[in-house]
Amino acid sequence: MRPSSGDTVGVPAWTARRSAWFLAALHVPFVVAGPVVTIPRHQLEPADAVLLALTAAAIGGLQMRHSLAAAHGRRAAGAPWTFLGVCLLVYVPLPLFTWDWAIMQWFVVASAAMTLPRRLAVVVCAGPIVGQTVAAGWYVGHDPTVGPGLLVVFVLYTLTLITAGSAALVGSGWLARTLTELDEARHAQARLAATRERVRLSRDLHDLLGHSLATTSLQGDLALTLLPADPAAARAEMERVATVARRALHDIRAVTRDEHSVTLRSEIASATTLLGAAGVHTEIDLGESDLAGPVDEALAWAVREAATNTLRHSRATRWSVTTRNTSDRIRLTIVNDNALQDAARGDSLLGGLAGVAARAHLLSGRATAQFTPDGLFRLEVEIPREPW
Repeated sequence: MRPSSGDTVGVPAWTARRSAWFLAALHVPFVVAGPVVTIPRHQLEPADAVLLALTAAAIGGLQMRHSLAAAHGRRAAGAPWTFLGVCLLVYVPLPLFTWDWAIMQWFVVASAAMTLPRRLAVVVCAGPIVGQTVAAGWYVGHDPTVGPGLLVVFVLYTLTLITAGSAALVGSGWLARTLTELDEARHAQARLAATRERVRLSRDLHDLLGHSLATTSLQGDLALTLLPADPAAARAEMERVATVARRALHDIRAVTRDEHSVTLRSEIASATTLLGAAGVHTEIDLGESDLAGPVDEALAWAVREAATNTLRHSRATRWSVTTRNTSDRIRLTIVNDNALQDAARGDSLLGGLAGVAARAHLLSGRATAQFTPDGLFRLEVEIPREPW
């Protein structure tokens, strides 16, 4: 899944727009709170009311700029100056409207948390919270009609209001960032799943076609050899070629639907027939017959790939397959003689076994392949009997 040209950091543009609208929706109640409380209580003229509303909107706009930057894990450009703008817009009207406008200080606290260095931000954030709480206690405490209980309630209410409002504004930026990261993770997971499926298709098609084409080539050569002396036998070989081709077509269709399955015994039988037709003597020693499905399938693919490679990369006369238990693991060993070890063939052979190693790794196992000094090629696959 490839990101489009309008993506940002691998996330579609609609995700960024959704985050912006989400933040705007969270900010609106905080922006509206100041004018809604202040305008009726002070019976402002329409022009003054509009000016105050525009001031609140400007504060909200600057805060949105800080919150959007925080949602992307960074500070806004020119943050100290925009933070200063928030402070001016909040504190200049404060002497005129006192407690009714003081609620807007939660924008000062939130902007400080998002724009200033951490230690400085702690000090600046504590200023409005502590200052307003102390001022509220001092103001109400001088009212003779207010008892100690009501004083405590009012002080706690003021502290909770500005603290919770400030925390909600700061948290909105963090929440938007979390949602963006979740979208990034979801899209990355989708791309990874698509990549894994392409790798699976590539690996399975390589293993299937390599085996089928090797079989077809061998039987076709045999048919050509038999044709002058024994046309009937040549015809039989060509019929086998057609059968292999039809089976390969069926296998390819099954692979594309992830429905293809192989078994160790069936692949050993097929390899024995194929190699026997090429004049290779085979020796089979299976010490374990009851294997978990994924383990049996992984070992079967190893046998298929090994048989194909024996035909393509050796002049083998002997080929052996052995399985052994080692505590809780099953080990498959495949050996052929007369391996061709020049650089080109060696690189091609070892590269072709990448699918075998990948299947073993998925089951917490391993696969190793090596040429020996006496001209043998040895492939070992070791997998837990119970991989999960």
